[in-house]
Amino acid sequence: MQIATIVIPNYNGLQYLGPCLESLMRQSRQDFSVILIDNGSQDASVEFVEKHFPEVTVCQFERNEGFCRAVNEGIRQSRTPYVILLNNDTVCGETFVEELVRAMEMPRNAAAAQTFSCAAKMVQMSDPDRMDNAGDYYCALGWAYAYGKGKPAVRYDREREIFACCAAAAIYRRAVFDEIGLFDETHFAYLEDTDVAYRARIAGYRNYYAPKAVVWHVGSATSGSLYNEFKIRYSSRNSVYLVYKNMPWPQIILNFPFLLAGFLIKMLFFARKGYLREYVRGLGAGGALCRPDKKVVFQWKNLKHYGRIQIELWVNLFRRLL
Repeated sequence: MQIATIVIPNYNGLQYLGPCLESLMRQSRQDFSVILIDNGSQDASVEFVEKHFPEVTVCQFERNEGFCRAVNEGIRQSRTPYVILLNNDTVCGETFVEELVRAMEMPRNAAAAQTFSCAAKMVQMSDPDRMDNAGDYYCALGWAYAYGKGKPAVRYDREREIFACCAAAAIYRRAVFDEIGLFDETHFAYLEDTDVAYRARIAGYRNYYAPKAVVWHVGSATSGSLYNEFKIRYSSRNSVYLVYKNMPWPQIILNFPFLLAGFLIKMLFFARKGYLREYVRGLGAGGALCRPDKKVVFQWKNLKHYGRIQIELWVNLFRRLL
C-alpha cells in the first residue's frame, strides 16, 4: 500500500526535472507515486519525463493554469493518506519522504491527526550552508515570511510548530482537504500555502517543521527573479485577499493599525525598488476580490483557535522584527 503521492507542478522546468526526479528514485522508502502536473510547458518537459521517467504519471494542461490549479489536480488524483507537494527546482535528500511521513505520524500532545502539514528543511542550492526556508510565519503586519532565510543552516535542526508550510516542499494530510477545501485557485500563485494553513489552523489543526527532511532549492525558477512585476502584483493582491478571507471583522479591526503599517512599509520598500505602481495595482486587485462569498464562515466552536492565531500574529511580529 502506498503511503504518499508526490505532486510536482511544472512550467517550462525542463532543466530542473532530471535532478529532481532522480532524487526521488533514490529515496529510502519507495511506497509513493509521483504525479507531474504540467502547466502548458513549451520546453519539452513532458516528452522528457515520459521518456526518462515512465513511472511518473503526467497530467498536462493546455496553458498555464497557475500553481493552485496544478496542485489541486494532483491532490484530486491522489488516493493516499498523505500528499507531498514539491517544486520542480528541488533535489531531495535520500530520507526526504521517510522523514516527512515520520513527522506526520509522530504523536504530539494529543492525536497525530491534529497535524495538517509538515515542512521540509529547505536549503539554498547555490549555497547549501544557508537556509532557504525553515517554515513560514504570518504576523499582524499582514506579512508572511520564510523563517531562517539566508541564515546558517546548522542553526535550524530543531523540530517545532510553525504557522504554515512552504508548499515548495511539504507533506499534507489528505483527509483534511476534504474538511477545509483545497488550495484557493483565486490566488493563482503566492500566499496560497499560507491561506490553506490559516484555514487549517482555524479548524484546529497544526503545522510543523521537520528538519530531518532536507531539500536543496534553486528558488524563483518559474517567476524568474526575486522581484518582478508578476510576483509583486500577485503577492500584494493576495495579501489583501488573505486578510479579508480568513479574519473575522472584529479581528480585522483589532489588527488594522498593524496591517496599515505593514502595507505602508511594503509600499515604501517597493517604491525604492521601482515597483510602486505594480504593488498599488495589486492592492487594488486584492480589494476587488473581497466579496462576502469568499470569506471563511465564522463558527463559535473555533473561537479558541482564532484566539491562539491572534496571539501568534503578535508573537510573529516581534519574531520578524528581531
